[in-house]
Amino acid sequence: MEKNKFGIYIHWPFCASKCPYCDFNSHVKKNDDDYIKAYLKELEYYHNLTSSQKVTSIFFGGGTPSLMKESEVSSLINFISKHWQIADDVEISLEANPTSVETEKFAEFKNAGINRLSLGVQSLDNNNLKFLGRNHSAGEALVALDKVQNIFDNSSLDLIYALPNQSLSDWEKELKKALSFGLKHLSLYQLTIEEGTIFYKQAKLGKLTEIDEKIASQMYNLTDDVCASFGINKYEVSNYAKEGFESSHNLIYWQGYDYLGIGAGAHGRINKFMGTSNYKNPQKWHDKVIENNHGAEEIETLNQEERAEELILMGLRTAEGINKERFKSICGLDLLDVVDTGSLEGFCEEGLLVDDEDNLKATKHGFLVLNHIIRWII
Repeated sequence: MEKNKFGIYIHWPFCASKCPYCDFNSHVKKNDDDYIKAYLKELEYYHNLTSSQKVTSIFFGGGTPSLMKESEVSSLINFISKHWQIADDVEISLEANPTSVETEKFAEFKNAGINRLSLGVQSLDNNNLKFLGRNHSAGEALVALDKVQNIFDNSSLDLIYALPNQSLSDWEKELKKALSFGLKHLSLYQLTIEEGTIFYKQAKLGKLTEIDEKIASQMYNLTDDVCASFGINKYEVSNYAKEGFESSHNLIYWQGYDYLGIGAGAHGRINKFMGTSNYKNPQKWHDKVIENNHGAEEIETLNQEERAEELILMGLRTAEGINKERFKSICGLDLLDVVDTGSLEGFCEEGLLVDDEDNLKATKHGFLVLNHIIRWII
């Protein structure tokens, strides 16, 4: 029987400065203690709904959680450990940027209870870092990579590729350089132009041109091959790991397990069918927590079909695919009863999907057109 998973996501949307990835109007906390109290208050509220769960992962993400104090991180971890049962192999991750200020805090975070650090390098090229609006240099990133390997047994690296004017050989050299540090996990994302970002505005004004689709596909295939040559295999569309070092927290999302979303802008899934969505503005979230004990702008109950659609959207992103037994245990429906069987059979015949007794999953070629596949089979 598969072990149940349950995660707690601590969203920390307090950037040091305006960044190109979000539109929060309030980035800097005015009172540290006041906000930590709000986090604890919201955790306590959701504990009453999930007290029987065993926590298998805690993830500190969002704006810049690496700007948190060691005492803030440890107080949240200690609160969780006192209110929930904690798995012996619990994964406690924190996202960090490789600036010199944050790099100096890596040892403090380990002392606070963090056992996995995810480093948001984004690029090892200074020109690309400038384009991406990052505050660190390639040199700082390399120093941070070396330091994180010496402090943490489990760490991850984020890189973005398929950038304007980036060649196939440029990406190959950069990827191999990152892999040479011996990392056990990498998140490798193709640049996407999403509405609401600076990149989207630049594209609309004709100041940014997306890379050619054919080159982007070549980069994606190259990424698979280069990572595999280092013993790092793809287990999700954009994530690669050595065996046993897959992100436990991310698998909770992709496999459809419950998780809490704590903090401004956080989302959660509770008791299989309850979805929570917190206010994005930190001050608004804080005020609502004080008023209601939680900062949810919306709490909805999903029906079986809506939950099934979520499980398909997320599950097909993984190399494992959708486990049919797990799918039914979560949403109460048989997978083959909720997909378009005609489209499914067609994609299997084309070599884009594999449908066996236990799982439905995408092939290597299927991953390249995954959005198209999902659109047709749902």
